[in-house]
Amino acid sequence: MTVPGRRSSTFTRLLRHGFTDPSAAERLLDLPDLAPVRDDSVLLDALGATADPDLALRGLVRLVEAQPDDQRHGLLSTLIGAKPLRDRLLGVLGASEALGDHLARHPGDWRALAAYESADLHPGVAEFERGLADATDAVSLRVAYRRCLLAIAARDVCGTIDVAETAAELADLATATLRAALAIARTAAPADAAQCRLAVIAMGKCGGHELNYVSDVDVIFVGEPVDGADEGKALQAATRLASHLMRICSETTVEGTIWPVDANLRPEGRNGPLVRTLSSHLAYYQRWAKTWEFQALLKARAVAGDPELGVAYIDAVSPLVWQAAERENFVADVQKMRRRVVDNIPAAQIERELKLGPGGLRDVEFAVQLLQLVHGRSDATLHSGTTLDALGALAGGGYVGRADAAQLDEAYRFLRAMEHRIQLYRLRRTHLVPEGEADLRRLGRSLGLRTDPVAEVTREWRRHAGVVRRLHEKIFYRPLLDAVAQLAPGERRLSASAARERLEALGYADPASALRHLEALSSGVTRKAAIQRTLLPVLLGWFADSADPDAGLLGFRKVSDALGKTPWYLRLLRDEGAAAENLARVLSAGRLAPDLLLRAPEAVAILGDPEGLGARGRDHLEQEILAAVGRADDAEQAVAAARGVRRRELFRTAAGDLIASYGTEDRPAEVDAGALVDRVGDAVTDLNAATLAGALRAVVRAGWGDELPTRFAVIGMGRFGGHELSYGSDADVLFVHEPREGVDEQEAARAAGAVVAEMRRVLQLPTTDPPLLIDADLRPEGKSGPLVRTLKSYEAYYRRWSLVWESQALLRAAPMAGDAGLGARFIDLIDPLRYPAEGLGEDAVREIRRLKARMESERLPRGADPTLHTKLGRGGLSDVEWTVQLLQMRHGWAEPGLRTTRTREALAAAHAARLLPTEDAQILDDAWILATRVRNGVMLVRGRPGDTFPSDGRELAALARYLGYGPGHVGDMLDDYRRITRRARAVVEELFYGA
Repeated sequence: MTVPGRRSSTFTRLLRHGFTDPSAAERLLDLPDLAPVRDDSVLLDALGATADPDLALRGLVRLVEAQPDDQRHGLLSTLIGAKPLRDRLLGVLGASEALGDHLARHPGDWRALAAYESADLHPGVAEFERGLADATDAVSLRVAYRRCLLAIAARDVCGTIDVAETAAELADLATATLRAALAIARTAAPADAAQCRLAVIAMGKCGGHELNYVSDVDVIFVGEPVDGADEGKALQAATRLASHLMRICSETTVEGTIWPVDANLRPEGRNGPLVRTLSSHLAYYQRWAKTWEFQALLKARAVAGDPELGVAYIDAVSPLVWQAAERENFVADVQKMRRRVVDNIPAAQIERELKLGPGGLRDVEFAVQLLQLVHGRSDATLHSGTTLDALGALAGGGYVGRADAAQLDEAYRFLRAMEHRIQLYRLRRTHLVPEGEADLRRLGRSLGLRTDPVAEVTREWRRHAGVVRRLHEKIFYRPLLDAVAQLAPGERRLSASAARERLEALGYADPASALRHLEALSSGVTRKAAIQRTLLPVLLGWFADSADPDAGLLGFRKVSDALGKTPWYLRLLRDEGAAAENLARVLSAGRLAPDLLLRAPEAVAILGDPEGLGARGRDHLEQEILAAVGRADDAEQAVAAARGVRRRELFRTAAGDLIASYGTEDRPAEVDAGALVDRVGDAVTDLNAATLAGALRAVVRAGWGDELPTRFAVIGMGRFGGHELSYGSDADVLFVHEPREGVDEQEAARAAGAVVAEMRRVLQLPTTDPPLLIDADLRPEGKSGPLVRTLKSYEAYYRRWSLVWESQALLRAAPMAGDAGLGARFIDLIDPLRYPAEGLGEDAVREIRRLKARMESERLPRGADPTLHTKLGRGGLSDVEWTVQLLQMRHGWAEPGLRTTRTREALAAAHAARLLPTEDAQILDDAWILATRVRNGVMLVRGRPGDTFPSDGRELAALARYLGYGPGHVGDMLDDYRRITRRARAVVEELFYGA
């Protein structure tokens, strides 16, 4: 008798044996049906050894209650007396609620676990076929399938078979099930069966002999007519048989479903015929198939139907699989496939994804399959559809390091075991790690983690996923280093030809040079070489992710050669997580940023600073440049220092732009293209303005000391004044001066002219730093007029001679350097010209339209495609800017928001003032942003400015990547550009030309 308020001894024992609800368990044990075994310690120990003792006990009670009265004693006595049955039955009941439900519906099926012959330990297809032999319809097939599944689950949870053997048995059971389903379908339609030969080819995990408990079974159907039959009618008959087979397995009945049969891996997918002849399959694969389809065929295996036809199919497609790496578009396809397909995973689930998440099963499977495709063409030992077997063969052949392969094998086995146990619980198709504590506890205990199952299973999962995430790309590149390094005794080396094959497959156009670079960087026994061997596998992956891996590797070697002796360089790349990836992105994205970096490699430190890629602002830049100028001995030295700062900051801006455009593993690419354009425009404009201020200070100090005899200002024009400079833009300027009190005007003019001439000279002296070209052609009288005028001279000219195009050009005028008061007075002078009271007259509007039309017909370069010229082409920069500027000149007098030098600001102000509809404003903005980004991208990729898309294929691909298009989507980029600018031109026709 239990004393009130005290726990019973049974309650305490249950708690100690792992029950989470001892009170409920105690009530179940007190049921009359369990009276014969209630006090047997063997039963309690066995329940406590299961993944979920509470679930196991509930399942046992249901099973006992479902037994006929005369059979309950037999079940219980066998349970207590036979340890193998006890472990198997309770193990299954504690791991799978769904199989507990099956046993409750079919209480005699527990006997399937009672046999313990050696043949029962490792059954194959033949044994499973015998287990399914009595099935005559979909319902009886499901019952027989679950009975066989019960035995597999029992061997699995008891540890009789490991995770690979479990997956193989599940695949064998699926094979037997497909054969049984086909037999049922043939029996139901004997006339169809008589007309055709039908073979079922397993794909995916079933084909690879590594199936899950609950997974789609991927298949391809191959059909041929029997001798003398009409091919068309035979294929129709085969299609009916295949469809019936799919329904038998997939449809839900009173006994549930088995698994979906998925035929979407067939040629043309859902749009293609369900059944094709062998010749039709071959014609498709030889002409139309994509690389991923050959990757899928790695796992093809004939499993059911006509065996000779199945073997003929495998023999015919296998050579095509191993030739896939020689296909012209293989590299681009590989780059696309290497990107993890996570877009369709909800953000809340991605960290729980065992299959597709970071460090998931897909990472291991993809890495292994890619290496098989690359090296399997010359090594038949790699021709396996089973992931772990293929991984072992890759390690045995030296294609993957043995230590890396061992770690991946261990991680893959653990992750697959997790997947199996998660699916086994309710026999549902899922790859999500559960969140509930009870589910995690059951999962951890099922994997043998008993001390603190929730914490342990979470920790082990994260550890193994981390191993996969770290190694899944490293295994591509580590053997490449081993191919050019000294190996430990017993290690196998990747041959030179195999190394070249792998580099070609990963996008390297010159694998021989790449191998030389790797040898130069990583050979030797120095600490520097050791760090390089650690860094290079990861860097090579990032290079391969770009449009020009060769340039990335060559640039890295040059930077390493220049900085190799500095103590901080390799330490920065090794220890600062983002620095190495940022450097790889910058070096492989084009010519401009690497050229800037190689002129002063120490700027690589910028890439390791979390705040290092942000623009610094004009005040900060001007302060640094003026300080450098003050320390110099003469004007040339001073301006050289200013240009050095400019070069470093151009690199900072270019690197920030590239990294934001590409994204990194930890930070996605910037989606707001307008923000990227504005950031570059502001940064380059501020940088050029600060450089001009430094050059002006240097020239004045060298020739006149602290003060010039005339006030002097630099007015930015064009894109400079609009804060819209690209990397390669000239600085369009006007120079204005105003003699100081008591200074002769001629002396002031000579001084101002000398300043302009000297500034232009020193800013474009040949040095390692990029020149800053000054363009003053927008001044009054153009090239015929003086380079610099007094404020009064500008006033007189504009009052008497100014033309409408000059007023339009002044819309972009803004002070950039020199005397701030003089700059402000110049702006006051020109405001009435650029924003005329009451707006432009009709004559002026017609003149602007005439000038624009003339420019379109005369200035577009001969042979240029007008649909792809970013500046003068249809819907390009000129179209958008002239349209916005016409609105400014017509309405700026009345709308203060239009009084800005920036195109996008003026366009937004025009929209806010309802001068154009929302859709039109968006169309013009999109076109302007895209054309500007193309110009920026061309400069980044080619290292020199251009207004048209590159003609070189690799440069064009690099531009596409900069603009956010994946590998192989250059055509989409060009189509999008034409579409967006075509729409913009339609708006221009209406708003600018009044069409």
